[in-house]
Amino acid sequence: MPSKVRPSVLGSAIFLIGLAFIAFQGWILLEPQQPMFQRPVHLCFALVLLFLCRPLTAPWMPRALRIALDALVLAATLAVAAYYLTGFERLTTRMENVSPVFPVDIWAGAILIALLLEGARRAVGWILVAVLLVFIAYAFLGGALPGWLSFRGFTLDAAIEISTMTTAGVLGITTSTSVDFVFYFILFGAFYAAIGGGQLFIDLAIRLAGRAVGGTAKTAIIASSLMGSISGSAVANVVSTGVFTIPLMKRCGFRGHQASGIEAIASTGGQLMPPVMGVAAFIMAEMLNVPYARIALAGLIPAVAFYLALLLVVDLVARRDGQRAMTAEEVAQTAPLLPRIHLLLPPIVLVTALVYGYSASYAAVFATLSCLVVPYLRRSTWIGSERIVGGLRNAPRQAAEVAVPIAAIGLVIAVAVQSNLALKFAASLLSLAEGSIYASLGLAMVGCIIMGMGLPTVAAYIIGAVLYVPALQKLGLEPLAAHFFIFYYCVLSMVTPPVALASFAAAGVGQASAMKTSMSAFGLSLVAFFIPFGFVFDPAILGQGSAGAIATSALALMVSTALWAVAFGGWCGRPLALPLRMVVAVAGILAVIEPFGSPLWLAGIVIGWGVLAAAYLAFRLHWRTVGNHLFIQPAE
Repeated sequence: MPSKVRPSVLGSAIFLIGLAFIAFQGWILLEPQQPMFQRPVHLCFALVLLFLCRPLTAPWMPRALRIALDALVLAATLAVAAYYLTGFERLTTRMENVSPVFPVDIWAGAILIALLLEGARRAVGWILVAVLLVFIAYAFLGGALPGWLSFRGFTLDAAIEISTMTTAGVLGITTSTSVDFVFYFILFGAFYAAIGGGQLFIDLAIRLAGRAVGGTAKTAIIASSLMGSISGSAVANVVSTGVFTIPLMKRCGFRGHQASGIEAIASTGGQLMPPVMGVAAFIMAEMLNVPYARIALAGLIPAVAFYLALLLVVDLVARRDGQRAMTAEEVAQTAPLLPRIHLLLPPIVLVTALVYGYSASYAAVFATLSCLVVPYLRRSTWIGSERIVGGLRNAPRQAAEVAVPIAAIGLVIAVAVQSNLALKFAASLLSLAEGSIYASLGLAMVGCIIMGMGLPTVAAYIIGAVLYVPALQKLGLEPLAAHFFIFYYCVLSMVTPPVALASFAAAGVGQASAMKTSMSAFGLSLVAFFIPFGFVFDPAILGQGSAGAIATSALALMVSTALWAVAFGGWCGRPLALPLRMVVAVAGILAVIEPFGSPLWLAGIVIGWGVLAAAYLAFRLHWRTVGNHLFIQPAE
């Protein structure tokens, strides 16, 4: 915002607007309003805060021009807000494709789209803007494209109507999710961080794993899984926990890119960990029209398998490379846990409210309110007013940085659905895969990873869900499994080179090579890379079925992913030779992707664990010829 405005005045303005944003969200939680009222107001609040908190930065541009442009976008946002506030009743009652579109509608809609593009650029960068511009161009130029991509194209009136005057575009499911769920969970995350919950997670992880082999890496994984279960953001998780965990790992022998890579993949997995799995999970609940608690429950077993496999592989790598554990003195430097253990109550309140059937938004509000009470249960954890003000200041800003990009992605949904692109793309994918379920899943996996390079997880997931889920459902996949498959690989795209947002953030924190960090994180991600194939073919992994079936499938998944961990860790008493690792890896693939109890699953388990047992016996019984030349590399 204009740099002529004194920082104290600007900061006060931002704070007051943020308070108004919180008050508005509280009001519509208690008294829900018409979608065409509350969604535009929410979005305009977010745009104003985003433009104020992220002023235009262009060194080549004269300062006066930057100030003028910032003032212009703020004025335009207020004009759009006035349009919706004065016209929401007409917009609510009008009939799509029947009621007229007036010039004011076209002007307001075009300005809103331009504001969203600029807001998305400031929030997440040019890559998302480029994707949005491609879809906007497709909306008007579809008739010039060949083959199945061709369609008649939209008129300007139709494009504006679909995009900004109905609940099918930028005011559709993405903004609805931000209004109804995301804001309240961000509010909880900001307040929980303010009362010291994040530091408690880190200290708890150090106490649990610091003295173990590879203890600092395990500390990073545990802390990031706990933090991720609250924040739901890979990059935010990296920044908040990485400043503590990456230096710890480096001090205990991990190279910079290794430490940064471990933190990147551990933080990325936080988007898979209930109870808060990130914005994409809330949108999944909306798309499937199921309670968010159902999504969180479905994500539990895959997330636990992910983190157990990650813990095992870093343990094996630490043993192979001789990484030291933390000393007792280093562990003892953390603040005592018992005086702060009551700070775990807010997440417990959140989970309990979800279990007892409260909506996700009410559960998050209850947990937030508990943050204002819990610190005062002990004198040592009392917080001052500055902490509360910090939570009130940070929550609206963070919500704005999420709300604007995901609202902009509503343009993708509108164009893909209204142009029939989604169904035509699904048909094309099925034709390319020749009806093979494995080929279709492979193509969808690659597509999600490519889309996720440089895009936030939520953006990649929405586009992937629109394009790939219809094809996967036509092949017989359950909707929940199809959506989770897309979601999982869009999450992993955060560490997949060459563009990996979580890895780049971790490399910055650890002062390491961005590409080496990405390769290290991607290599570690392979230990859990095929888990989605497991739950696609075994719905019990997503919590569907009897308790016995769910328990046995969960155990089978853990045993199967452990094979992968051993193959990638390359250690079984001594470093494993490459041929043995290849055999175990192939056996692990079979065990992961096949349903529990099937012949191929049994073959993978027997071959993988049988070969490892034979190798270990060869080492322990000093069968040097077999051990050194067939199974295990000679010790250096």
